Amino acid sequence: MSPPALSFRHIVKRYGSAVALAGVELQIASGEFFGLAGMNGAGKTTLIKCLLDATRADEGDIEIFGSPSRETVARRHLAFLPERFNAPFYATGRDFLRLMARLYGTPFDEGVAAGMLDQLDLDRTALDRPVRSYSKGMTQKLGLCAVLLSGRSLLLLDEPTSGLDPKARALLKAALRTRHAAGATIFFTSHALADVDEMCDRMAVLHHGALRYAGTPAELRRRTAADTLEQAFLRVIEAKH
Repeated sequence: MSPPALSFRHIVKRYGSAVALAGVELQIASGEFFGLAGMNGAGKTTLIKCLLDATRADEGDIEIFGSPSRETVARRHLAFLPERFNAPFYATGRDFLRLMARLYGTPFDEGVAAGMLDQLDLDRTALDRPVRSYSKGMTQKLGLCAVLLSGRSLLLLDEPTSGLDPKARALLKAALRTRHAAGATIFFTSHALADVDEMCDRMAVLHHGALRYAGTPAELRRRTAADTLEQAFLRVIEAKH
C-alpha cells in the first residue's frame, strides 16, 4: 500500500502568543483531489509554509509520500504555486517557463508550452513579452502553466483562481481534471467553495488554526443540513467548540 501523498501530524505553529496552527492532523491520499477551505487568517498559508519548510512548525511533523518534508528530496514530486505569484519582472514568458522547466528537471518544449497557454486562454504572443507587461490574470495563468507543465505528481496550489475571469477559471478546472485523471494528487486552498464542491474528492475546513472538518463536501452538507457548501461552511465555523 502506497503512503499518503501528504501527512500532517499534530502541527502546531505559534507567532509569539498567537497560535496560527493548533495541532492539525490531516492525511491526503495519493491521487486525491483535495480542497482546503478557511477564512483569511485561518492558517491555510501557514500550513503550506510548514509543508514547504519555509517556516518551521513548533510541534509535529509532515511527510510527503512517506518522506519527512524537511528533507529537500521529499519535495522532488511537488510543484507549487503561491497565492501571491510574481514572475521575475525582467523575464519574458518564455524565459520564465524555460527556467521553471530547468528547476523541475523537465525538458522545455515550445509546442507543448504553447499548447498549455492555449488551454488556459493565454495568447501565445505572451511568450515573447516581458512579464512586467502582464496583467494580474495573465501572470496567474503563466504561473499555472509552469505548474501544469512540471510533470510533478503532486500539485500544491494556494488560491489558484485568484485574478482569473470566469472563462479562465473554467479552463483551469478542466486542466486540473485532466491532470487528476492522469493520476496527479491535487491539493489546493480556495475561498471559492463552489469549486471545492464541484471538484474535490475530499476537503477540510480550517478555522482559527484548528481543523473543524475533514471529509467529503457531500458529507459536510449532510452533517450541517445545508443546501450549499457555503451554508455548510458557515455553520461549521460558527459552531461552538
